[in-house]
Amino acid sequence: MALNARRNRQLLECAAPLLLEGEQVELTSLAGVGSVSARRQALTAAAVGVLSAGTVMATVTPRPLYVVLTDRRLLFFDGNRGGRPGGLVLNLPRPYVSAGGSKKAFLGLQYVTHLSVSGQEKALKVTFPVQHRADGPRFVSGLPVTH
Repeated sequence: MALNARRNRQLLECAAPLLLEGEQVELTSLAGVGSVSARRQALTAAAVGVLSAGTVMATVTPRPLYVVLTDRRLLFFDGNRGGRPGGLVLNLPRPYVSAGGSKKAFLGLQYVTHLSVSGQEKALKVTFPVQHRADGPRFVSGLPVTH
């Protein structure tokens, strides 16, 4: 399921002033960007468990960002936990980005890929949640694939 019409319009309004002349938007979506270490997840769960006397469980998830894939760039906007799109967080030229390690994850409910950026050693993990997992393969198909 793609973004709803209102959220898509808001995202395009945020992106419009940043688009270059003739630049076309190919895809908009919401994804979790980055990764959370097992240590951080365990520490968070333990702290919340102790403070709530075991009555509350907590999980830590990657930061949600809105993704705008254009014919020239990859733009990431603050996701505000799925609310109204915020400011620009990351701007990557498409010729320097490739996707690799793409697969379905978590019982097939999520779609995960790793973006490699020229000049960077570590890949950027992008996770499309269940509501937007169909956008994952479309996103990857717009980028060169690394193995």
